[in-house]
Amino acid sequence: MPAEISRRSIGARRNPETEKAILDAAESILHEVGIAGLKMEAVARRAQAGKATLYRWWPTRGRLILAVYERSKADFALPDTGALQTDIALFYKLLFAFWSRPDGRLFRLIIAGAQSDPDMAEALEEYRQERRDGLRSMLARAADRGELSPGLDLEIAIDALMGLAWMRLLAGKLTADTDTLAATLCGPWLRAADGGTFALS
Repeated sequence: MPAEISRRSIGARRNPETEKAILDAAESILHEVGIAGLKMEAVARRAQAGKATLYRWWPTRGRLILAVYERSKADFALPDTGALQTDIALFYKLLFAFWSRPDGRLFRLIIAGAQSDPDMAEALEEYRQERRDGLRSMLARAADRGELSPGLDLEIAIDALMGLAWMRLLAGKLTADTDTLAATLCGPWLRAADGGTFALS
């Protein structure tokens, strides 16, 4: 049976074989020609998949490229150590180790591409909001444990957590002492043992 026929989608669900073939093809082309050279038609041709299927699952090039990156990051989970400071330290340690691999270079290119490509910018913003949801859950757990100072703006704290990570990636500074980063970043957010709050010196 021809590969094109065997890889048809299963109703409204994705055919796992077709999805893997498309993402494999996109990943190979990215390694060969970079983000700027990736064309949806070339991906469909190499994957032996229909263009209609490709565009139905990933309507834009940006979403397809983010899907390649997200697949490589699928086994990355936010830590739950029972304390916010150690959660953050381990989060940065695992993330920086992941970004030290070729996947980190891909994400840097995605961020750079988003500055001039509207499709890439839209896909990156969707991804950013998903990551914010995860960090919000981490901070919510800390709040439930009574760790956080009253009145802490969680959205600004999330900006700080994510912003520091992305800055380290873009600057190529992924060898930081993550325990120190976590202590410096989240110290002012924590409720002091006497019921007060920590303050920046």
